[in-house]
Amino acid sequence: MRGGKGGGLLVAGTTSDAGKSVVTAGICRWLVRKGLKVAPFKGQNMSLNSFVTREGAEIGRAQAMQAQAARVEPTALMNPVLLKPGGDRSSQVVLMGRPVGELSAKGYHGGRQKELFEPVMACLEELRSTYDAVICEGAGSPAEINLRRTDIVNMGVARAAKLPVVVVGDIDRGGVFAQFFGTTALLSPEDQSLVAGYLVNKFRGDVSLLEPGLDMLYGLTGRRTFGVLPYAHGLGIDEEDGLRVSLRGTVRESVVAPPVGADVLRVAVCAVPLMSNFTDVDALAAEPGVVVRFVDRPEELVDADLVVVPGTRGTVKALAWLRERGLADALARRAAEGRPVLGICGGFQALGERIEDEVESKAGVVDGLGLLPVRVRFGVEKTLARPVGEALGERVEGYEIHHGVADVRGGTPFLDGCRVGSVWGTHWHGSLESDGFRRAFLREVAAAAGRRFVPAPDTSFGALREEQLDRLGDLIEEHADTDALLRLIEEGAPTGLPFVPPGAP
Repeated sequence: MRGGKGGGLLVAGTTSDAGKSVVTAGICRWLVRKGLKVAPFKGQNMSLNSFVTREGAEIGRAQAMQAQAARVEPTALMNPVLLKPGGDRSSQVVLMGRPVGELSAKGYHGGRQKELFEPVMACLEELRSTYDAVICEGAGSPAEINLRRTDIVNMGVARAAKLPVVVVGDIDRGGVFAQFFGTTALLSPEDQSLVAGYLVNKFRGDVSLLEPGLDMLYGLTGRRTFGVLPYAHGLGIDEEDGLRVSLRGTVRESVVAPPVGADVLRVAVCAVPLMSNFTDVDALAAEPGVVVRFVDRPEELVDADLVVVPGTRGTVKALAWLRERGLADALARRAAEGRPVLGICGGFQALGERIEDEVESKAGVVDGLGLLPVRVRFGVEKTLARPVGEALGERVEGYEIHHGVADVRGGTPFLDGCRVGSVWGTHWHGSLESDGFRRAFLREVAAAAGRRFVPAPDTSFGALREEQLDRLGDLIEEHADTDALLRLIEEGAPTGLPFVPPGAP
């Protein structure tokens, strides 16, 4: 490795959602299977899908997933800056796992971002001094020319750490050759010197039909394509930026297995604004016979056996949305009829009697839906924890990320929340990943819904996740030039890469 440091690579993308997160995870899993000690890294992440490390730090869930791919414990070093959007123009800034303030996009890019460059690079250097290789993930596109001056996640990191860069493009969207060429041609000569080549993602069909285009791309840029990764169905790996555009009707992918019992179980997830940690329902989708859909209309709750009100970065905004859409009345009818409802984190808060919020929305006292005997007061300090407990006779592990403090005034205790009839509420994310508890909970739901659904006796969410991560490693190992990638990681970008005009304006 170079200069006594661990090797490294930056996985950039032509666009958001090009596949950077899963490619990074796949490279991590491939390398760790080769016997290398590997860590993921993303200097700055913007996501509402987060995770709590064992030391109580909040990081992007994608980096936690990549750490699992690398078979290491996730830490704040792997994602030193996390931005959690609170609206169209502002985000909470989380530094080294702790919130440090709320900033507008203009305020962040206007100065604060530059201040964070030093701690970001210090984290990367610490990881490189400890691991054989650090696989870094970029954000969005490295060719956002309006943001290059303050960049702390793409070429800014690559330049400072002298990392080679591989650019990932999603061919399923179309226009991938223009994206590769344009991304390269909009970078400065110094940045271009680190862009070693490209990875095509989500290809369907005969690779031989693509090869003439790859040859022409090499002729235009002097850069090779390191692999063509096929479109892979059913990965179900944690997404970073949330589900795209409209959530209505979106179905979470599930295992292809028939239900054990006579009936399927239908789960409707209310697609609340600023939804966070929607991956909580992935463990439900992994169960044979459970169908999970995201919905935004009251009529879509009618045939649901379970309705989930998920976490949100804007509990008061979510409450207003539920009322405006008619979903609040539909939830009240369900509760009165004894039909199952589960509120998680912000969803749990919304199901309560009252919210006092001078922190998140600054709306003061707001009435909740009144389905649970809970009052919530938002505090300045954020609760970040990894609790362990018991519910329905089963051991449960979870994680907490919230400003709201719940005063539970009745009902049957349920994790840190409560249950009244068929309405459950808890602040715990990730509880449904505990296999025994998930099965017990689904049995309760099926009984209340009158469904002849039987949970599979042997579904292991952890084992399924490991299988998915191995599939990502297989994609890299089988469809990428791993020898060339390993040379990049160990030796850096090749010298003499040609400049592609016009370069940065």
